[in-house]
Amino acid sequence: MAETLFIRLGSQAHNTIHWLVVDQTNTNEQEIIASGELKGVEQLSELTSKAESRTVKVLVPGCDVLLKSVQVPAKSSRAIRLAVPYMLEDSLAEDVDKLFFAYADLANDEQDNNCFTAIVAHKQMQLWLSWLADANIDAKSILPDVLVMPQVVDGWSAISLGDASEQQVIVRQNSWQGFTVDTNTWQLHCQALSTQPEKGGVAVAGNEAPSQVRIEAYSPLAGSEQLAITAMPEELPLALMAKPAKDSKLNRFNLLQGQYKVKETRGNASQQWLWVAGVALFALLLNLGDKGAQLWQLNTEQDKVQESIIAHYKKAFPKTKRVRVATIKSQLNRELALLGGVNDQQGFLAMLAKLQPVFAKVPALKPETIKFDGKRQELRIQAVAKDYQAFEQFSVALAAANLTVKQGSQSNQGDQVTGSFSISNKAMNKGASQTSSKRKSIAKQRRNKSNKETS
Repeated sequence: MAETLFIRLGSQAHNTIHWLVVDQTNTNEQEIIASGELKGVEQLSELTSKAESRTVKVLVPGCDVLLKSVQVPAKSSRAIRLAVPYMLEDSLAEDVDKLFFAYADLANDEQDNNCFTAIVAHKQMQLWLSWLADANIDAKSILPDVLVMPQVVDGWSAISLGDASEQQVIVRQNSWQGFTVDTNTWQLHCQALSTQPEKGGVAVAGNEAPSQVRIEAYSPLAGSEQLAITAMPEELPLALMAKPAKDSKLNRFNLLQGQYKVKETRGNASQQWLWVAGVALFALLLNLGDKGAQLWQLNTEQDKVQESIIAHYKKAFPKTKRVRVATIKSQLNRELALLGGVNDQQGFLAMLAKLQPVFAKVPALKPETIKFDGKRQELRIQAVAKDYQAFEQFSVALAAANLTVKQGSQSNQGDQVTGSFSISNKAMNKGASQTSSKRKSIAKQRRNKSNKETS
């Protein structure tokens, strides 16, 4: 439901406050939900709960707001608004620095006025706003009560508000003219209007009124028996004022502008969603930060592993100048292929596997250098021991391991004996011997065949 709470404040804290809750869902009709009166500002907090879920519009007495229409020789709205306070300075009762000027965006009137301003004392504006703030009521707009009265073509509209003790009459004269007075002052206006019809008009609240004014009254008006009064169906004053104005530009007018402009506040639901979104965003950032830290740690560990792989590879193959981790597997396979390959039973690695238990049997003999001849499939070892007996034991152990060994020269250097071995597989030697015999046999057969053909 599009419910609106209307609050009509008084000029002073002790004045009666009128309020009305109306449903304006239907633009053609409005439903009054509740209404009432408060005996002064001290009871305004009773409307706080009613204002929480509704749009709040505040009405203020027209006697505290001076409506002026002026013709200003300027084109831009900024220039017009800068000039108006000083153009009206002589006609105002207070210093312009103590007054607040609110402006309406309306079309030029019959007198070709191009500026429409509502003037109210800063002190009075701040007083109204302090009452609302103390009651924790957020108002969307503040309007003079005379501007929400019905507008009558070639006439006025009027209604009385309040009880006998502080009854006021609210009158709207045209689109940007009106006044609010107490009943005694209203009776004086009525006498002036009825006794001077032939002079073309009298001053009413600072404005010129026609002699034969027609007034549409929405409540009985005391002292107006001699005027041209048209009785309209009686309505609650705030219910009458709550009806939307037909002028869309006037609907947009609001005293809360300039320094008093209301800052848009988000609803509770929006604030809750923003809080939830903020928590979710914080959790996401926290998770991303944790993942980022883990990724940085993994990258650091990966760099260390790569450096370790390169260092070990260069240690194993010191002649290698450039090593790339991406190609180190292929480089390693190439180096292993040069050593006979992993699956080669006669190559370097296979022979090392056979030598390991031999070295274990003769711990007194220590290898100094090991070289492998890929073409001959021969392993050459330079070793050192404490005596010659260790070399003999090593030779015997090699033969027992089905390896062919050729012992090189040995020499005594101080308390150590150095010597060399040339080691190969017996199966390879046998294969090589058979291959050589086969080649000799084929060559002999070819020579015999050639001799026969010659004879």
